[in-house]
Amino acid sequence: MSQDKDSDLKVNVGFEDLPLSDAMYKALEHAGYQYPTPIQAGLIPRALEGVDVVGQARTGTGKTAAFSIPILERLSPRKQVPTPQALILTPTRELAVQVRDEVLKLAFGRKIDCVALYGGKPIRGQIEKLRTHPQVIVGTPGRVIDHLGRRTLVLSALRFVVLDEADRMLDIGFRPDIEKILRQCPTERQTLLLSATVPPPIAHLAQRYMRDPITLDFSPAEMTVDTIEQFYFTVDPEQKFELLVRLLKREKPRQAIVFCRTKRGSEKVYKRLSRLTKSVACLNGDMEQNKRDRVMSAFRAGETRVLVATDIVGRGIDVSGVSHIINYDMPQFCDDYVHRVGRTGRMGREGVAYSFVSPEEGSELTRVEQRINRLLKRDEMPGFSALRPAVVENAAPTPTAPAEAPPPPPPALGGRKKKYRRAL
Repeated sequence: MSQDKDSDLKVNVGFEDLPLSDAMYKALEHAGYQYPTPIQAGLIPRALEGVDVVGQARTGTGKTAAFSIPILERLSPRKQVPTPQALILTPTRELAVQVRDEVLKLAFGRKIDCVALYGGKPIRGQIEKLRTHPQVIVGTPGRVIDHLGRRTLVLSALRFVVLDEADRMLDIGFRPDIEKILRQCPTERQTLLLSATVPPPIAHLAQRYMRDPITLDFSPAEMTVDTIEQFYFTVDPEQKFELLVRLLKREKPRQAIVFCRTKRGSEKVYKRLSRLTKSVACLNGDMEQNKRDRVMSAFRAGETRVLVATDIVGRGIDVSGVSHIINYDMPQFCDDYVHRVGRTGRMGREGVAYSFVSPEEGSELTRVEQRINRLLKRDEMPGFSALRPAVVENAAPTPTAPAEAPPPPPPALGGRKKKYRRAL
């Protein structure tokens, strides 16, 4: 597998310097795209040549257009090939919808149809859409497998396969489904793999199912961009919500995502916030797909200012208006922190992220800082005590006025162990 680093590929080019059709130039102008991002400038010419490519870059760098543009340029007319010619696999339903919308936007002015296949929606409606002979399919692995089993999706004429957010798909257990799908695809195809990281399992997948792929590495030396300011608060768990309210009042974010670790936690925070403002919504995996779609649509449109969510939106969701990320709960894995924070500072914009860290989570904060090779700045809220006073062992009693009888003994502590705070 040959590899090119981003330093070799960063050249000052415009879309007019790329070998694109007049129809694509018009679509790019209509979409308001002026200059290609580094991964677009590097990947598009190579994909147009028909070679297999592993593109390594974090989210928010224009990966979707990087693989969509060459596919749209090389599609055959629908009359010549009545079955799907391109299959794009994504880890989440939300990302499938986003990729479909991007493909249709870039297909402006051309008779190209794209259908998204994902769970949580009635399969009958998707079957009806497949009967219209779309050229491009975007789907989650599980629902694609379902359609293949029903024989409502035919891959015999497939020319392009894209594995988008490949590392995320493997993280959540889609590897068997991905391999099953790839085995049913024609061997004479072009495969594009996009991933924020390329750990050994991804490299093995590329080696097994791709033909002499080249790797284009656009990953930064640090895992987060310089335009994102990152802070943390030391706060007791029971003080988090009050701190959140004060932080939102202080910052007045254009749009913010508040990340919680669990579905139940996200619902609790949402219900409490909804008593204070109407411009808040919740997004987690327990919600029906129709409601999830409505929530994301309102958030993208700017109708919702605060989105309380689990890591279901930690990757792949491009909402350009997000100015603030608040980690209400520290994530379970360091890479999840990276992708949460990556929801702001999109496409080089400025952004800010705040993390709420309990006194017991100092080691988790340290692991995050080691992962991103950067120290988070400590923040404090004036006039607000985020920590309860620590109990001091063997402290001298506070002097009191003399009394006729000694005070009664304090109630038993029930065997509770004393807690000692460790400074972060």
